[in-house]
Amino acid sequence: MTSRHWIRRTTRGFRTAVPARRGTSSYRSALRVPGAAAFFLASATARVGVAMAGLGIVQLVHTETGSFGVAGLVIGSFAVAETLAGPQTARLMDRLGQPRVLVPLLCAHAGAIAALIALVLTGASSAPLMAAGLAAGATVPQFGALSAARWSALLHGRPQLSPALALETLSNEAAFLLGPTLAVLMAAQVHPAAGTVLAGALVVGAGLVFAMLRRTAPAPAVTPAPGLTAARGPGGLLSRSFAVLLTVNLALGVFFGSMQVSVTAFAGVHHAATAAGFLYGLMSAASLLTGLAYGRLRRHTTSAAQLPVILAFLACCSLLPLLGGSPWQLSLALLLAGAGVAPCVIVSSALVESVMDRSVLTQAFTWTNSASAAGIAVSAAVVGRLVDGPGGPRAGFAAPLLALTAAAALARSGRHALAEGAVAAGRPTSEGDPSVRRP
Repeated sequence: MTSRHWIRRTTRGFRTAVPARRGTSSYRSALRVPGAAAFFLASATARVGVAMAGLGIVQLVHTETGSFGVAGLVIGSFAVAETLAGPQTARLMDRLGQPRVLVPLLCAHAGAIAALIALVLTGASSAPLMAAGLAAGATVPQFGALSAARWSALLHGRPQLSPALALETLSNEAAFLLGPTLAVLMAAQVHPAAGTVLAGALVVGAGLVFAMLRRTAPAPAVTPAPGLTAARGPGGLLSRSFAVLLTVNLALGVFFGSMQVSVTAFAGVHHAATAAGFLYGLMSAASLLTGLAYGRLRRHTTSAAQLPVILAFLACCSLLPLLGGSPWQLSLALLLAGAGVAPCVIVSSALVESVMDRSVLTQAFTWTNSASAAGIAVSAAVVGRLVDGPGGPRAGFAAPLLALTAAAALARSGRHALAEGAVAAGRPTSEGDPSVRRP
């Protein structure tokens, strides 16, 4: 098979996107849906608090105990609890409705944060600090999943859904650009506990506002048929289509975790350690800008066809850091890599919305977030060992290349399962993709 023939087969059905028509699928049209702007702003504010929490806790614990080891144990407990408990609380919200679960969950989170701060300031040992970290992580809501589920309930099958899901991705990008910086400033300029206090206040305050907006909350789902067969059926959490999406998000997590460690190591090797944050920020900025543009485009093809192409682009861009010999060359490589991140997340979210059954939609969004978090955690640990070895930063940059290449191959082989899942979930038109123009 010639290279030209392979490229033609890989990109079959993938046509150039064009700008959306005014009033059909723009960001403005999505936010003009009654009640949408209110819950989106509340969710975006709460996500800034979530983004602040990790670094705020590290700053507080390290300042008061003088130990990064203890700080790492506490934030590790927080992250593990958040990853494991998130899908379980999402399951309750699918069954009982968001407001009934969210209000007590936020009250418990407020208590856990208050207990953590009090224990740190009174000089408690690491065991109770870890217990408080576990409680805080287990009770932090997954606002991205909750907000995406509301968009789906409001706009299922409508052209505004695609830019709405793009807004969710942009909100996450902005939150994780702003949140850590704000946490450090509060801890340094006000008080070591100020970052954690503000993070908790944003999560609880904005979260309660989000919970009170009941008009846009998805109705409690009808309990699906019990048993393994239902879970493996179309739209189930054990279906092949969802396994593909979980793997893609795991690979994205590997990309994020590997890049964080590898970029930092690369900057250190080139005696530019202070530039690590700037270099990684370039990738985030490129992702934010391309996500903003991508969300305004109306695609002429399905998300199932777009996903392997975008993943292949990301894999090719992940090869470039291996070739970079200086910080400025790496910065160009990271700009290109960042350009594919937000579109990949947007398309993945659109596919989750289109293939999953309504009764498990919040769980599905939460599980994809957990898969990405697991990829970040595992890859950061593994790549940390690799960059300390003889391969140095280049060995670390190889990890996202391998993960994304495998994900692109899986997405291509599973594109028919994704398309069939969309049809089975009630999207018979254009393989169920809300971004495709209807005739």
